[in-house]
Amino acid sequence: MSRKFLKPLLAMTILTVAVQLPQVASAAEDEELARNILTKADQIRFPNQGFQTDVSIKTAAPGQSTDIRKYRILSRGNENTVVMVTEPAAERGQTMLMKGRDLWIFLPSVSQPVRLSLSQRLTGQVANGDLARSNFSGDYTPKLLRSDTINGEKYHVLELTAVDRSVTYHKVIYWVKESNFWPHRAEFYSLSNRLLKTCRYENFQTMLGIARPTRLVMEDALRKGEESVLEYSAMKLRDLPDKVFTKDYLNRLQ
Repeated sequence: MSRKFLKPLLAMTILTVAVQLPQVASAAEDEELARNILTKADQIRFPNQGFQTDVSIKTAAPGQSTDIRKYRILSRGNENTVVMVTEPAAERGQTMLMKGRDLWIFLPSVSQPVRLSLSQRLTGQVANGDLARSNFSGDYTPKLLRSDTINGEKYHVLELTAVDRSVTYHKVIYWVKESNFWPHRAEFYSLSNRLLKTCRYENFQTMLGIARPTRLVMEDALRKGEESVLEYSAMKLRDLPDKVFTKDYLNRLQ
Protein backbone atom coordinates (compact mmCIF):
# COMPACT_ATOMS: atom_id res chain seq x y z
CA MET A 1 0.00 0.00 0.00
CA SER A 2 1.43 3.41 -0.97
CA ARG A 3 2.18 6.11 1.58
CA LYS A 4 -0.47 8.23 -0.13
CA PHE A 5 -3.22 5.92 1.17
CA LEU A 6 -1.47 4.70 4.34
CA LYS A 7 -1.51 8.04 6.14
CA PRO A 8 -5.30 8.64 5.83
CA LEU A 9 -5.97 5.03 6.85
CA LEU A 10 -3.74 5.38 9.91
CA ALA A 11 -5.41 8.67 10.86
CA MET A 12 -8.86 7.09 10.52
CA THR A 13 -7.82 4.14 12.71
CA ILE A 14 -6.48 6.43 15.41
CA LEU A 15 -9.68 8.49 15.33
CA THR A 16 -11.86 5.36 15.58
CA VAL A 17 -9.91 4.08 18.59
CA ALA A 18 -10.04 7.51 20.24
CA VAL A 19 -13.85 7.57 19.89
CA GLN A 20 -14.30 4.00 21.13
CA LEU A 21 -12.06 4.24 24.22
CA PRO A 22 -14.39 6.56 26.21
CA GLN A 23 -17.34 4.32 25.32
CA VAL A 24 -15.52 1.21 26.53
CA ALA A 25 -14.46 3.01 29.72
CA SER A 26 -18.01 4.22 30.32
CA ALA A 27 -19.44 0.72 29.86
CA ALA A 28 -16.90 -0.70 32.31
CA GLU A 29 -17.71 2.02 34.83
CA ASP A 30 -21.46 1.33 34.50
CA GLU A 31 -20.88 -2.39 35.04
CA GLU A 32 -18.75 -1.74 38.11
CA LEU A 33 -21.36 0.67 39.50
CA ALA A 34 -24.14 -1.89 38.99
CA ARG A 35 -22.11 -4.57 40.77
CA ASN A 36 -21.36 -2.26 43.69
CA ILE A 37 -25.05 -1.37 44.08
CA LEU A 38 -26.03 -5.05 44.03
CA THR A 39 -23.34 -6.06 46.53
CA LYS A 40 -24.29 -3.31 48.97
CA ALA A 41 -27.99 -4.19 48.72
CA ASP A 42 -27.12 -7.84 49.45
CA GLN A 43 -25.15 -6.76 52.53
CA ILE A 44 -28.20 -4.84 53.75
CA ARG A 45 -30.34 -7.96 53.50
CA PHE A 46 -27.97 -10.45 55.15
CA PRO A 47 -24.50 -10.43 56.76
CA ASN A 48 -21.47 -11.93 55.03
CA GLN A 49 -20.50 -13.87 58.16
CA GLY A 50 -22.10 -17.07 59.37
CA PHE A 51 -25.53 -16.35 60.84
CA GLN A 52 -28.79 -17.88 62.02
CA THR A 53 -32.27 -16.47 61.56
CA ASP A 54 -35.87 -17.63 61.93
CA VAL A 55 -38.43 -17.15 59.17
CA SER A 56 -42.21 -17.37 59.34
CA ILE A 57 -44.05 -17.67 56.02
CA LYS A 58 -47.76 -16.88 55.93
CA THR A 59 -49.49 -17.72 52.64
CA ALA A 60 -52.96 -16.48 51.74
CA ALA A 61 -55.15 -17.10 48.70
CA PRO A 62 -58.80 -16.24 47.96
CA GLY A 63 -61.16 -18.90 49.28
CA GLN A 64 -58.45 -20.80 51.12
CA SER A 65 -57.38 -20.91 54.76
CA THR A 66 -54.12 -19.17 55.65
CA ASP A 67 -51.11 -21.49 55.74
CA ILE A 68 -48.29 -20.75 58.21
CA ARG A 69 -44.87 -22.40 58.09
CA LYS A 70 -41.72 -21.67 60.06
CA TYR A 71 -38.07 -22.32 59.29
CA ARG A 72 -34.65 -21.85 60.86
CA ILE A 73 -31.86 -20.86 58.50
CA LEU A 74 -28.13 -21.36 59.04
CA SER A 75 -26.10 -19.60 56.36
CA ARG A 76 -22.51 -18.68 55.58
CA GLY A 77 -21.90 -16.49 52.56
CA ASN A 78 -23.92 -17.28 49.46
CA GLU A 79 -22.62 -20.81 49.02
CA ASN A 80 -23.61 -22.69 52.19
CA THR A 81 -27.10 -22.82 53.70
CA VAL A 82 -29.16 -25.17 55.85
CA VAL A 83 -32.94 -24.64 56.03
CA MET A 84 -34.75 -26.57 58.80
CA VAL A 85 -38.53 -26.87 59.13
CA THR A 86 -39.66 -25.98 62.66
CA GLU A 87 -43.43 -25.81 62.00
CA PRO A 88 -45.78 -27.52 61.27
CA ALA A 89 -44.83 -30.19 63.79
CA ALA A 90 -45.67 -32.97 61.32
CA GLU A 91 -42.87 -31.79 59.00
CA ARG A 92 -40.30 -31.08 61.68
CA GLY A 93 -37.03 -32.82 60.85
CA GLN A 94 -37.16 -31.96 57.15
CA THR A 95 -33.96 -30.15 56.23
CA MET A 96 -32.59 -28.61 53.04
CA LEU A 97 -28.87 -28.31 52.33
CA MET A 98 -27.42 -25.97 49.74
CA LYS A 99 -23.80 -26.22 48.60
CA GLY A 100 -23.06 -23.79 45.82
CA ARG A 101 -26.11 -24.19 43.58
CA ASP A 102 -26.67 -27.82 44.52
CA LEU A 103 -29.69 -28.39 46.75
CA TRP A 104 -30.90 -31.49 48.59
CA ILE A 105 -33.73 -32.21 51.02
CA PHE A 106 -33.36 -34.67 53.89
CA LEU A 107 -36.55 -36.42 55.01
CA PRO A 108 -36.80 -38.47 58.22
CA SER A 109 -38.64 -41.24 56.36
CA VAL A 110 -36.16 -41.47 53.45
CA SER A 111 -32.66 -42.88 53.84
CA GLN A 112 -31.06 -40.83 51.05
CA PRO A 113 -31.36 -37.08 50.40
CA VAL A 114 -33.45 -36.00 47.41
CA ARG A 115 -32.11 -33.54 44.85
CA LEU A 116 -34.12 -30.34 44.34
CA SER A 117 -33.93 -27.31 42.06
CA LEU A 118 -33.63 -23.77 43.39
CA SER A 119 -36.62 -22.66 41.29
CA GLN A 120 -38.94 -25.36 42.65
CA ARG A 121 -41.76 -24.07 44.87
CA LEU A 122 -41.22 -24.45 48.61
CA THR A 123 -44.51 -23.03 49.85
CA GLY A 124 -46.95 -20.45 48.49
CA GLN A 125 -45.08 -17.90 46.38
CA VAL A 126 -41.72 -18.88 47.87
CA ALA A 127 -39.22 -20.94 45.87
CA ASN A 128 -36.49 -23.05 47.44
CA GLY A 129 -33.88 -20.56 46.30
CA ASP A 130 -35.68 -17.66 48.01
CA LEU A 131 -34.63 -19.14 51.36
CA ALA A 132 -31.62 -21.27 50.50
CA ARG A 133 -29.77 -18.88 48.18
CA SER A 134 -31.23 -15.43 48.57
CA ASN A 135 -28.28 -13.16 47.79
CA PHE A 136 -28.19 -11.95 44.20
CA SER A 137 -24.51 -11.08 43.66
CA GLY A 138 -23.27 -14.58 42.92
CA ASP A 139 -26.15 -15.61 40.66
CA TYR A 140 -26.84 -12.65 38.41
CA THR A 141 -25.05 -10.22 36.10
CA PRO A 142 -26.37 -6.73 36.93
CA LYS A 143 -27.02 -3.89 34.50
CA LEU A 144 -28.06 -0.40 35.56
CA LEU A 145 -31.18 0.45 33.56
CA ARG A 146 -32.24 3.83 34.89
CA SER A 147 -33.13 5.89 37.95
CA ASP A 148 -36.75 6.04 39.17
CA THR A 149 -38.37 8.45 41.62
CA ILE A 150 -40.96 6.87 43.93
CA ASN A 151 -42.70 8.96 46.60
CA GLY A 152 -39.96 11.56 46.36
CA GLU A 153 -37.12 9.03 46.78
CA LYS A 154 -34.67 8.12 44.03
CA TYR A 155 -34.02 4.46 43.22
CA HIS A 156 -31.48 2.63 41.08
CA VAL A 157 -33.24 0.19 38.77
CA LEU A 158 -31.13 -2.87 37.98
CA GLU A 159 -31.73 -5.66 35.50
CA LEU A 160 -30.27 -8.91 36.84
CA THR A 161 -29.63 -11.65 34.29
CA ALA A 162 -29.02 -15.22 35.50
CA VAL A 163 -25.47 -16.50 35.04
CA ASP A 164 -26.89 -19.92 34.07
CA ARG A 165 -30.14 -21.92 34.16
CA SER A 166 -29.50 -23.40 37.61
CA VAL A 167 -30.36 -20.20 39.50
CA THR A 168 -33.79 -19.45 40.93
CA TYR A 169 -35.03 -16.95 38.32
CA HIS A 170 -34.03 -16.16 34.75
CA LYS A 171 -34.26 -12.40 35.24
CA VAL A 172 -34.93 -9.95 38.06
CA ILE A 173 -35.78 -6.25 37.87
CA TYR A 174 -34.60 -4.76 41.16
CA TRP A 175 -35.22 -1.34 42.73
CA VAL A 176 -32.58 -0.18 45.26
CA LYS A 177 -32.76 3.14 47.12
CA GLU A 178 -29.97 5.45 45.97
CA SER A 179 -29.38 7.11 49.35
CA ASN A 180 -28.70 3.99 51.45
CA PHE A 181 -28.86 0.91 49.14
CA TRP A 182 -32.01 -0.45 50.81
CA PRO A 183 -33.76 -2.99 48.58
CA HIS A 184 -37.26 -1.75 47.75
CA ARG A 185 -38.93 -3.99 45.19
CA ALA A 186 -38.17 -6.88 42.82
CA GLU A 187 -39.89 -8.45 39.82
CA PHE A 188 -39.04 -12.07 39.02
CA TYR A 189 -39.21 -13.43 35.47
CA SER A 190 -39.21 -16.91 33.91
CA LEU A 191 -37.02 -18.19 31.08
CA SER A 192 -39.79 -17.17 28.64
CA ASN A 193 -39.61 -13.63 30.11
CA ARG A 194 -43.01 -13.97 31.81
CA LEU A 195 -43.48 -12.06 35.06
CA LEU A 196 -43.93 -14.68 37.79
CA LYS A 197 -44.21 -12.61 40.95
CA THR A 198 -43.21 -9.41 42.68
CA CYS A 199 -41.59 -8.80 46.04
CA ARG A 200 -41.68 -5.80 48.38
CA TYR A 201 -39.03 -5.33 51.08
CA GLU A 202 -40.60 -3.79 54.18
CA ASN A 203 -40.37 -3.15 57.93
CA PHE A 204 -36.68 -2.28 58.16
CA GLN A 205 -35.34 -2.94 61.65
CA THR A 206 -31.87 -2.96 63.14
CA MET A 207 -30.46 -6.48 63.25
CA LEU A 208 -26.75 -7.09 63.85
CA GLY A 209 -26.12 -3.35 63.75
CA ILE A 210 -27.71 -2.67 60.35
CA ALA A 211 -31.25 -1.74 59.30
CA ARG A 212 -32.51 -4.73 57.33
CA PRO A 213 -35.87 -5.63 55.76
CA THR A 214 -37.63 -8.00 58.15
CA ARG A 215 -40.78 -8.48 56.05
CA LEU A 216 -40.94 -9.59 52.41
CA VAL A 217 -44.28 -9.61 50.62
CA MET A 218 -44.32 -11.90 47.56
CA GLU A 219 -47.34 -11.58 45.26
CA ASP A 220 -48.29 -13.88 42.41
CA ALA A 221 -48.31 -11.92 39.14
CA LEU A 222 -50.88 -14.21 37.50
CA ARG A 223 -53.34 -15.02 40.30
CA LYS A 224 -54.61 -11.90 42.04
CA GLY A 225 -54.81 -12.09 45.81
CA GLU A 226 -52.30 -14.92 46.24
CA GLU A 227 -49.35 -13.83 48.33
CA SER A 228 -46.78 -15.05 50.84
CA VAL A 229 -45.43 -12.85 53.63
CA LEU A 230 -42.00 -13.73 55.03
CA GLU A 231 -41.14 -12.41 58.51
CA TYR A 232 -37.49 -12.61 59.62
CA SER A 233 -36.55 -12.53 63.32
CA ALA A 234 -33.93 -13.53 65.91
CA MET A 235 -30.97 -12.97 63.57
CA LYS A 236 -27.62 -13.62 65.22
CA LEU A 237 -24.05 -14.35 64.15
CA ARG A 238 -22.88 -17.94 64.50
CA ASP A 239 -19.63 -19.77 64.00
CA LEU A 240 -20.64 -22.36 61.40
CA PRO A 241 -17.85 -24.82 60.54
CA ASP A 242 -17.70 -26.66 57.22
CA LYS A 243 -19.04 -29.88 58.76
CA VAL A 244 -22.47 -28.27 59.32
CA PHE A 245 -22.91 -28.02 55.54
CA THR A 246 -22.36 -31.69 54.73
CA LYS A 247 -24.71 -34.57 53.96
CA ASP A 248 -23.12 -36.76 56.63
CA TYR A 249 -23.71 -34.17 59.34
CA LEU A 250 -27.36 -33.63 58.39
CA ASN A 251 -27.98 -37.37 58.08
CA ARG A 252 -26.95 -37.71 61.71
CA LEU A 253 -29.56 -35.13 62.69
CA GLN A 254 -32.42 -37.18 61.20
